[in-house]
Amino acid sequence: MAKQKRKLKGIEKCPTGVKGLDEITEGGLPRGRPTLVCGSAGCGKTLLAMEFVVRGIQQYNEPGVFMAFEENADELATNVESLDMDVRQLVKKNKMAIDYVHIERSEIEETGEYNLEGLFIRLESMIDQVKAKRVVLDTIEALFAGLPNEAILRAELRRLFRWLKSKGVTAIVTGEKGEKSLTRHGLEEYVSDCVIYLDHRIINQVATRRLRIIKYRGSHHGTNEYPTMIDETGLSVLPISSLGLDYSVTNERISTGIDELDAMMEGKGFFRGSSILLSGTAGTGKSSIAAAFASSTCRNGEKCLYFSFEESPNQIIRNMSSIGIDLNKWVKKGLLKYHSSRPTLMGLEAHLVKIHQKIEDFKPTSVIIDPITNLTSIGGQAEIKSMLTRVVDYIKTNKITGLFTSLTEAASASEQSEAGISSLMDTWILLRNTEVNGDRVRLLYILKSRGMAHSSKVRHFMLTNKGIKLLEAAE
Repeated sequence: MAKQKRKLKGIEKCPTGVKGLDEITEGGLPRGRPTLVCGSAGCGKTLLAMEFVVRGIQQYNEPGVFMAFEENADELATNVESLDMDVRQLVKKNKMAIDYVHIERSEIEETGEYNLEGLFIRLESMIDQVKAKRVVLDTIEALFAGLPNEAILRAELRRLFRWLKSKGVTAIVTGEKGEKSLTRHGLEEYVSDCVIYLDHRIINQVATRRLRIIKYRGSHHGTNEYPTMIDETGLSVLPISSLGLDYSVTNERISTGIDELDAMMEGKGFFRGSSILLSGTAGTGKSSIAAAFASSTCRNGEKCLYFSFEESPNQIIRNMSSIGIDLNKWVKKGLLKYHSSRPTLMGLEAHLVKIHQKIEDFKPTSVIIDPITNLTSIGGQAEIKSMLTRVVDYIKTNKITGLFTSLTEAASASEQSEAGISSLMDTWILLRNTEVNGDRVRLLYILKSRGMAHSSKVRHFMLTNKGIKLLEAAE
């Protein structure tokens, strides 16, 4: 009889409560060990550390200690008030302790050896006071500016990190980015269990934030750079690099909102949870088909979320009313929601996080992004494709039907999407203009539609004051 293999447990994790971070760390930070969070100024180190303590109290009933070396308690509390973190109230309830350690080099008179015993005493007192499970030291590198003997300080820091482990607390230590090392004074030498790097960079004159786990001893973890965003809810990390191709599918069909277009797809329309691309030159009717689909979704009592990178909601509603599509009534009923913004308002990563958040909040069954090609103003084709791959994976995983419009240049090949994402799409509908007897005529045909029989005919596509009509193919 074969021996049964013993399952190994691995290290225990401490959930951070920071959106997305627990997913890419596969459960959180190493419990009972210190973690180094490093990066340049303004990347969100202090905020991540503060959320780790506050969310730990709010969500996991784990009291915490925050020892600051740059900002006092009042400044820290004020800075995070707008992010739904009432630090003063947590201190009042004895769930959290904050201490500001100020070291002035001019006030220090070195008479032989010194140590950090006073720091140990203050830290232990606060840990005992609130029965802390979590500790933050932000940023302990300030000690290097205040204390003159670096060799002694480094020896004391090693002792400090060993002491934190012996106390069994899960700690975050923050450090400023160095020129040739992760931190200015090489803190990564002491904190070897887990190192997280935050980056704040400018791409195409747009600020963008990213997070990467440099190492995580004893645990699997995501190794990519992940987009992060700071908004009214705090710091968010979007862990989706690709959720893989293991999402479930359904044979259920939903109407396109245009009877004749449904007829071109076995009379049933799109597969629910599929991704659809509408591409064509300017004025071919891409947004009109998107509006018809949105109206059809709402008519069935389902929610539709419409991201517009070109027009305001009022402009879309007015324009669509001219072809007999009343979108305003669905907005009033709470079934249709718009999110309109210029692409240049934020970076691709921030748009990705915002799309993720809006979907989480509204919980639609259909999502429209119109047009994806406007994102070329803030990113290259490879970056846009990477972002949209994440969007497609996310909505497919949640069985949400996604419709994307793409503008093609008049001189470019018609069977080519400007953002290069046609391979991600289940259904691709192509629209184009042509001239017949001196008149401009719109044409529509289905280039592909996976998993179903579909018409290969080219149809006349007409916008009338009573809706969208598809006529028999032109000769």
